[in-house]
Formats: sequence, structure tokens, C-alpha cells
Amino acid sequence: MGRTRAFTEVDVVRSARGVFWNRGYEDTSLPDLEAATGLNRSSIYHSFGSKRGLFDAAVESYLDDVVRPRLEPLRVDEVAPGALETYLRGLRHAMVDEDTALAKNGCLLLNATGSSLGHEEGLAAVVTAYTTDLRGAVASGVAARRPDLSPEGRELLTTTCAGLVFASMAIVRVDRAAAAAILDAALDALERPAS
Repeated sequence: MGRTRAFTEVDVVRSARGVFWNRGYEDTSLPDLEAATGLNRSSIYHSFGSKRGLFDAAVESYLDDVVRPRLEPLRVDEVAPGALETYLRGLRHAMVDEDTALAKNGCLLLNATGSSLGHEEGLAAVVTAYTTDLRGAVASGVAARRPDLSPEGRELLTTTCAGLVFASMAIVRVDRAAAAAILDAALDALERPAS
């Protein structure tokens, strides 16, 4: 009879996610992961296959715990007219007013694209799906908030807001004030009259 696991995979992945998010993939060592998760190297390899396997699980955890819940009000069948504004204000609050991992470290996925993993097809596919999902959610929010715009106007506003969200996530770990200003620009863009 095999030994039963004395840990929950969800807790291990969340602990590892915190280390990867704080240090980045390349600067996270196996001893760092052992200390954070309470697992030894062989247990990490047995459960996740490799450091990269644990990172991939941490990315899925990031999407499930951090990204998707925040986007959910923009993905429902009938998006409320104020849902995009609520999303942008909530994101701004999480990045500027709170002491969160997002505020300290920016977006886990966007950060990973600047590492050695940035050229790997697996990560590229996850990032592409993430950016597509975020852009689609923003498009739904724009459509609900600005039905007065032409299709071209909604497309431009969607591109503007999604781009500003990504820019804020990329700069926040260096300059919170700049991230706030970027998100304020997205909120302002929602209010501009149709041209």
C-alpha cells in the first residue's frame, strides 16, 4: 500500500505561486520552493515533474484565483453597464491602495514573458489565451457601457482599455503612481463622448 500525501496540492501550488510571483521563474531555486511548500525536492518532482511543472501549476492557480474571478462580471451573458468601470477601479485599488502581490510584483504571466520562458510555445499559448480572454472581457464591458459608439469606436475603446490594463500591470512593480495614472486614463476613456 502506497503512502498517502500529507499535503494538499492546492496549498503547495499557492505557496509556490507566491515565490515565483515574488522572485520570478529564473530566480526561484528549488531550495526556495522547498522552504515555501514544505516539500522536499523529490516530492516536488514526484508531484509536478519538475520546477517548470510546478510553475505551470502556479500559473493555472494564478489564472483561477486572481485573474478569472476579477473578470467574471465581464463574462456573463448580460454585462452590467458599470461592470468595466468596476473592474478598472477594483484593479486600480488592488495595484495602488493595497499591499498585494499584484501591487508588489505586477502580473505573474507578463513577468514570465520577459524571462527565459518567454520564447517557449507552452507559455506563449497560455499568455495568448490570457490576453484574448482579457480583451474579450473588456470588449463585453465596453459594449455594455458604451452602446452609443459605432462598432469601430467600440473596437478602438476596447483596444485602448485592454492595452492600458496591460501597461499598468507591467509598470506597477516599479511605479504605482504611473500604474494608477494609466488606469485613470482607461476610466477617462470610457467617459469620452462619441466622435
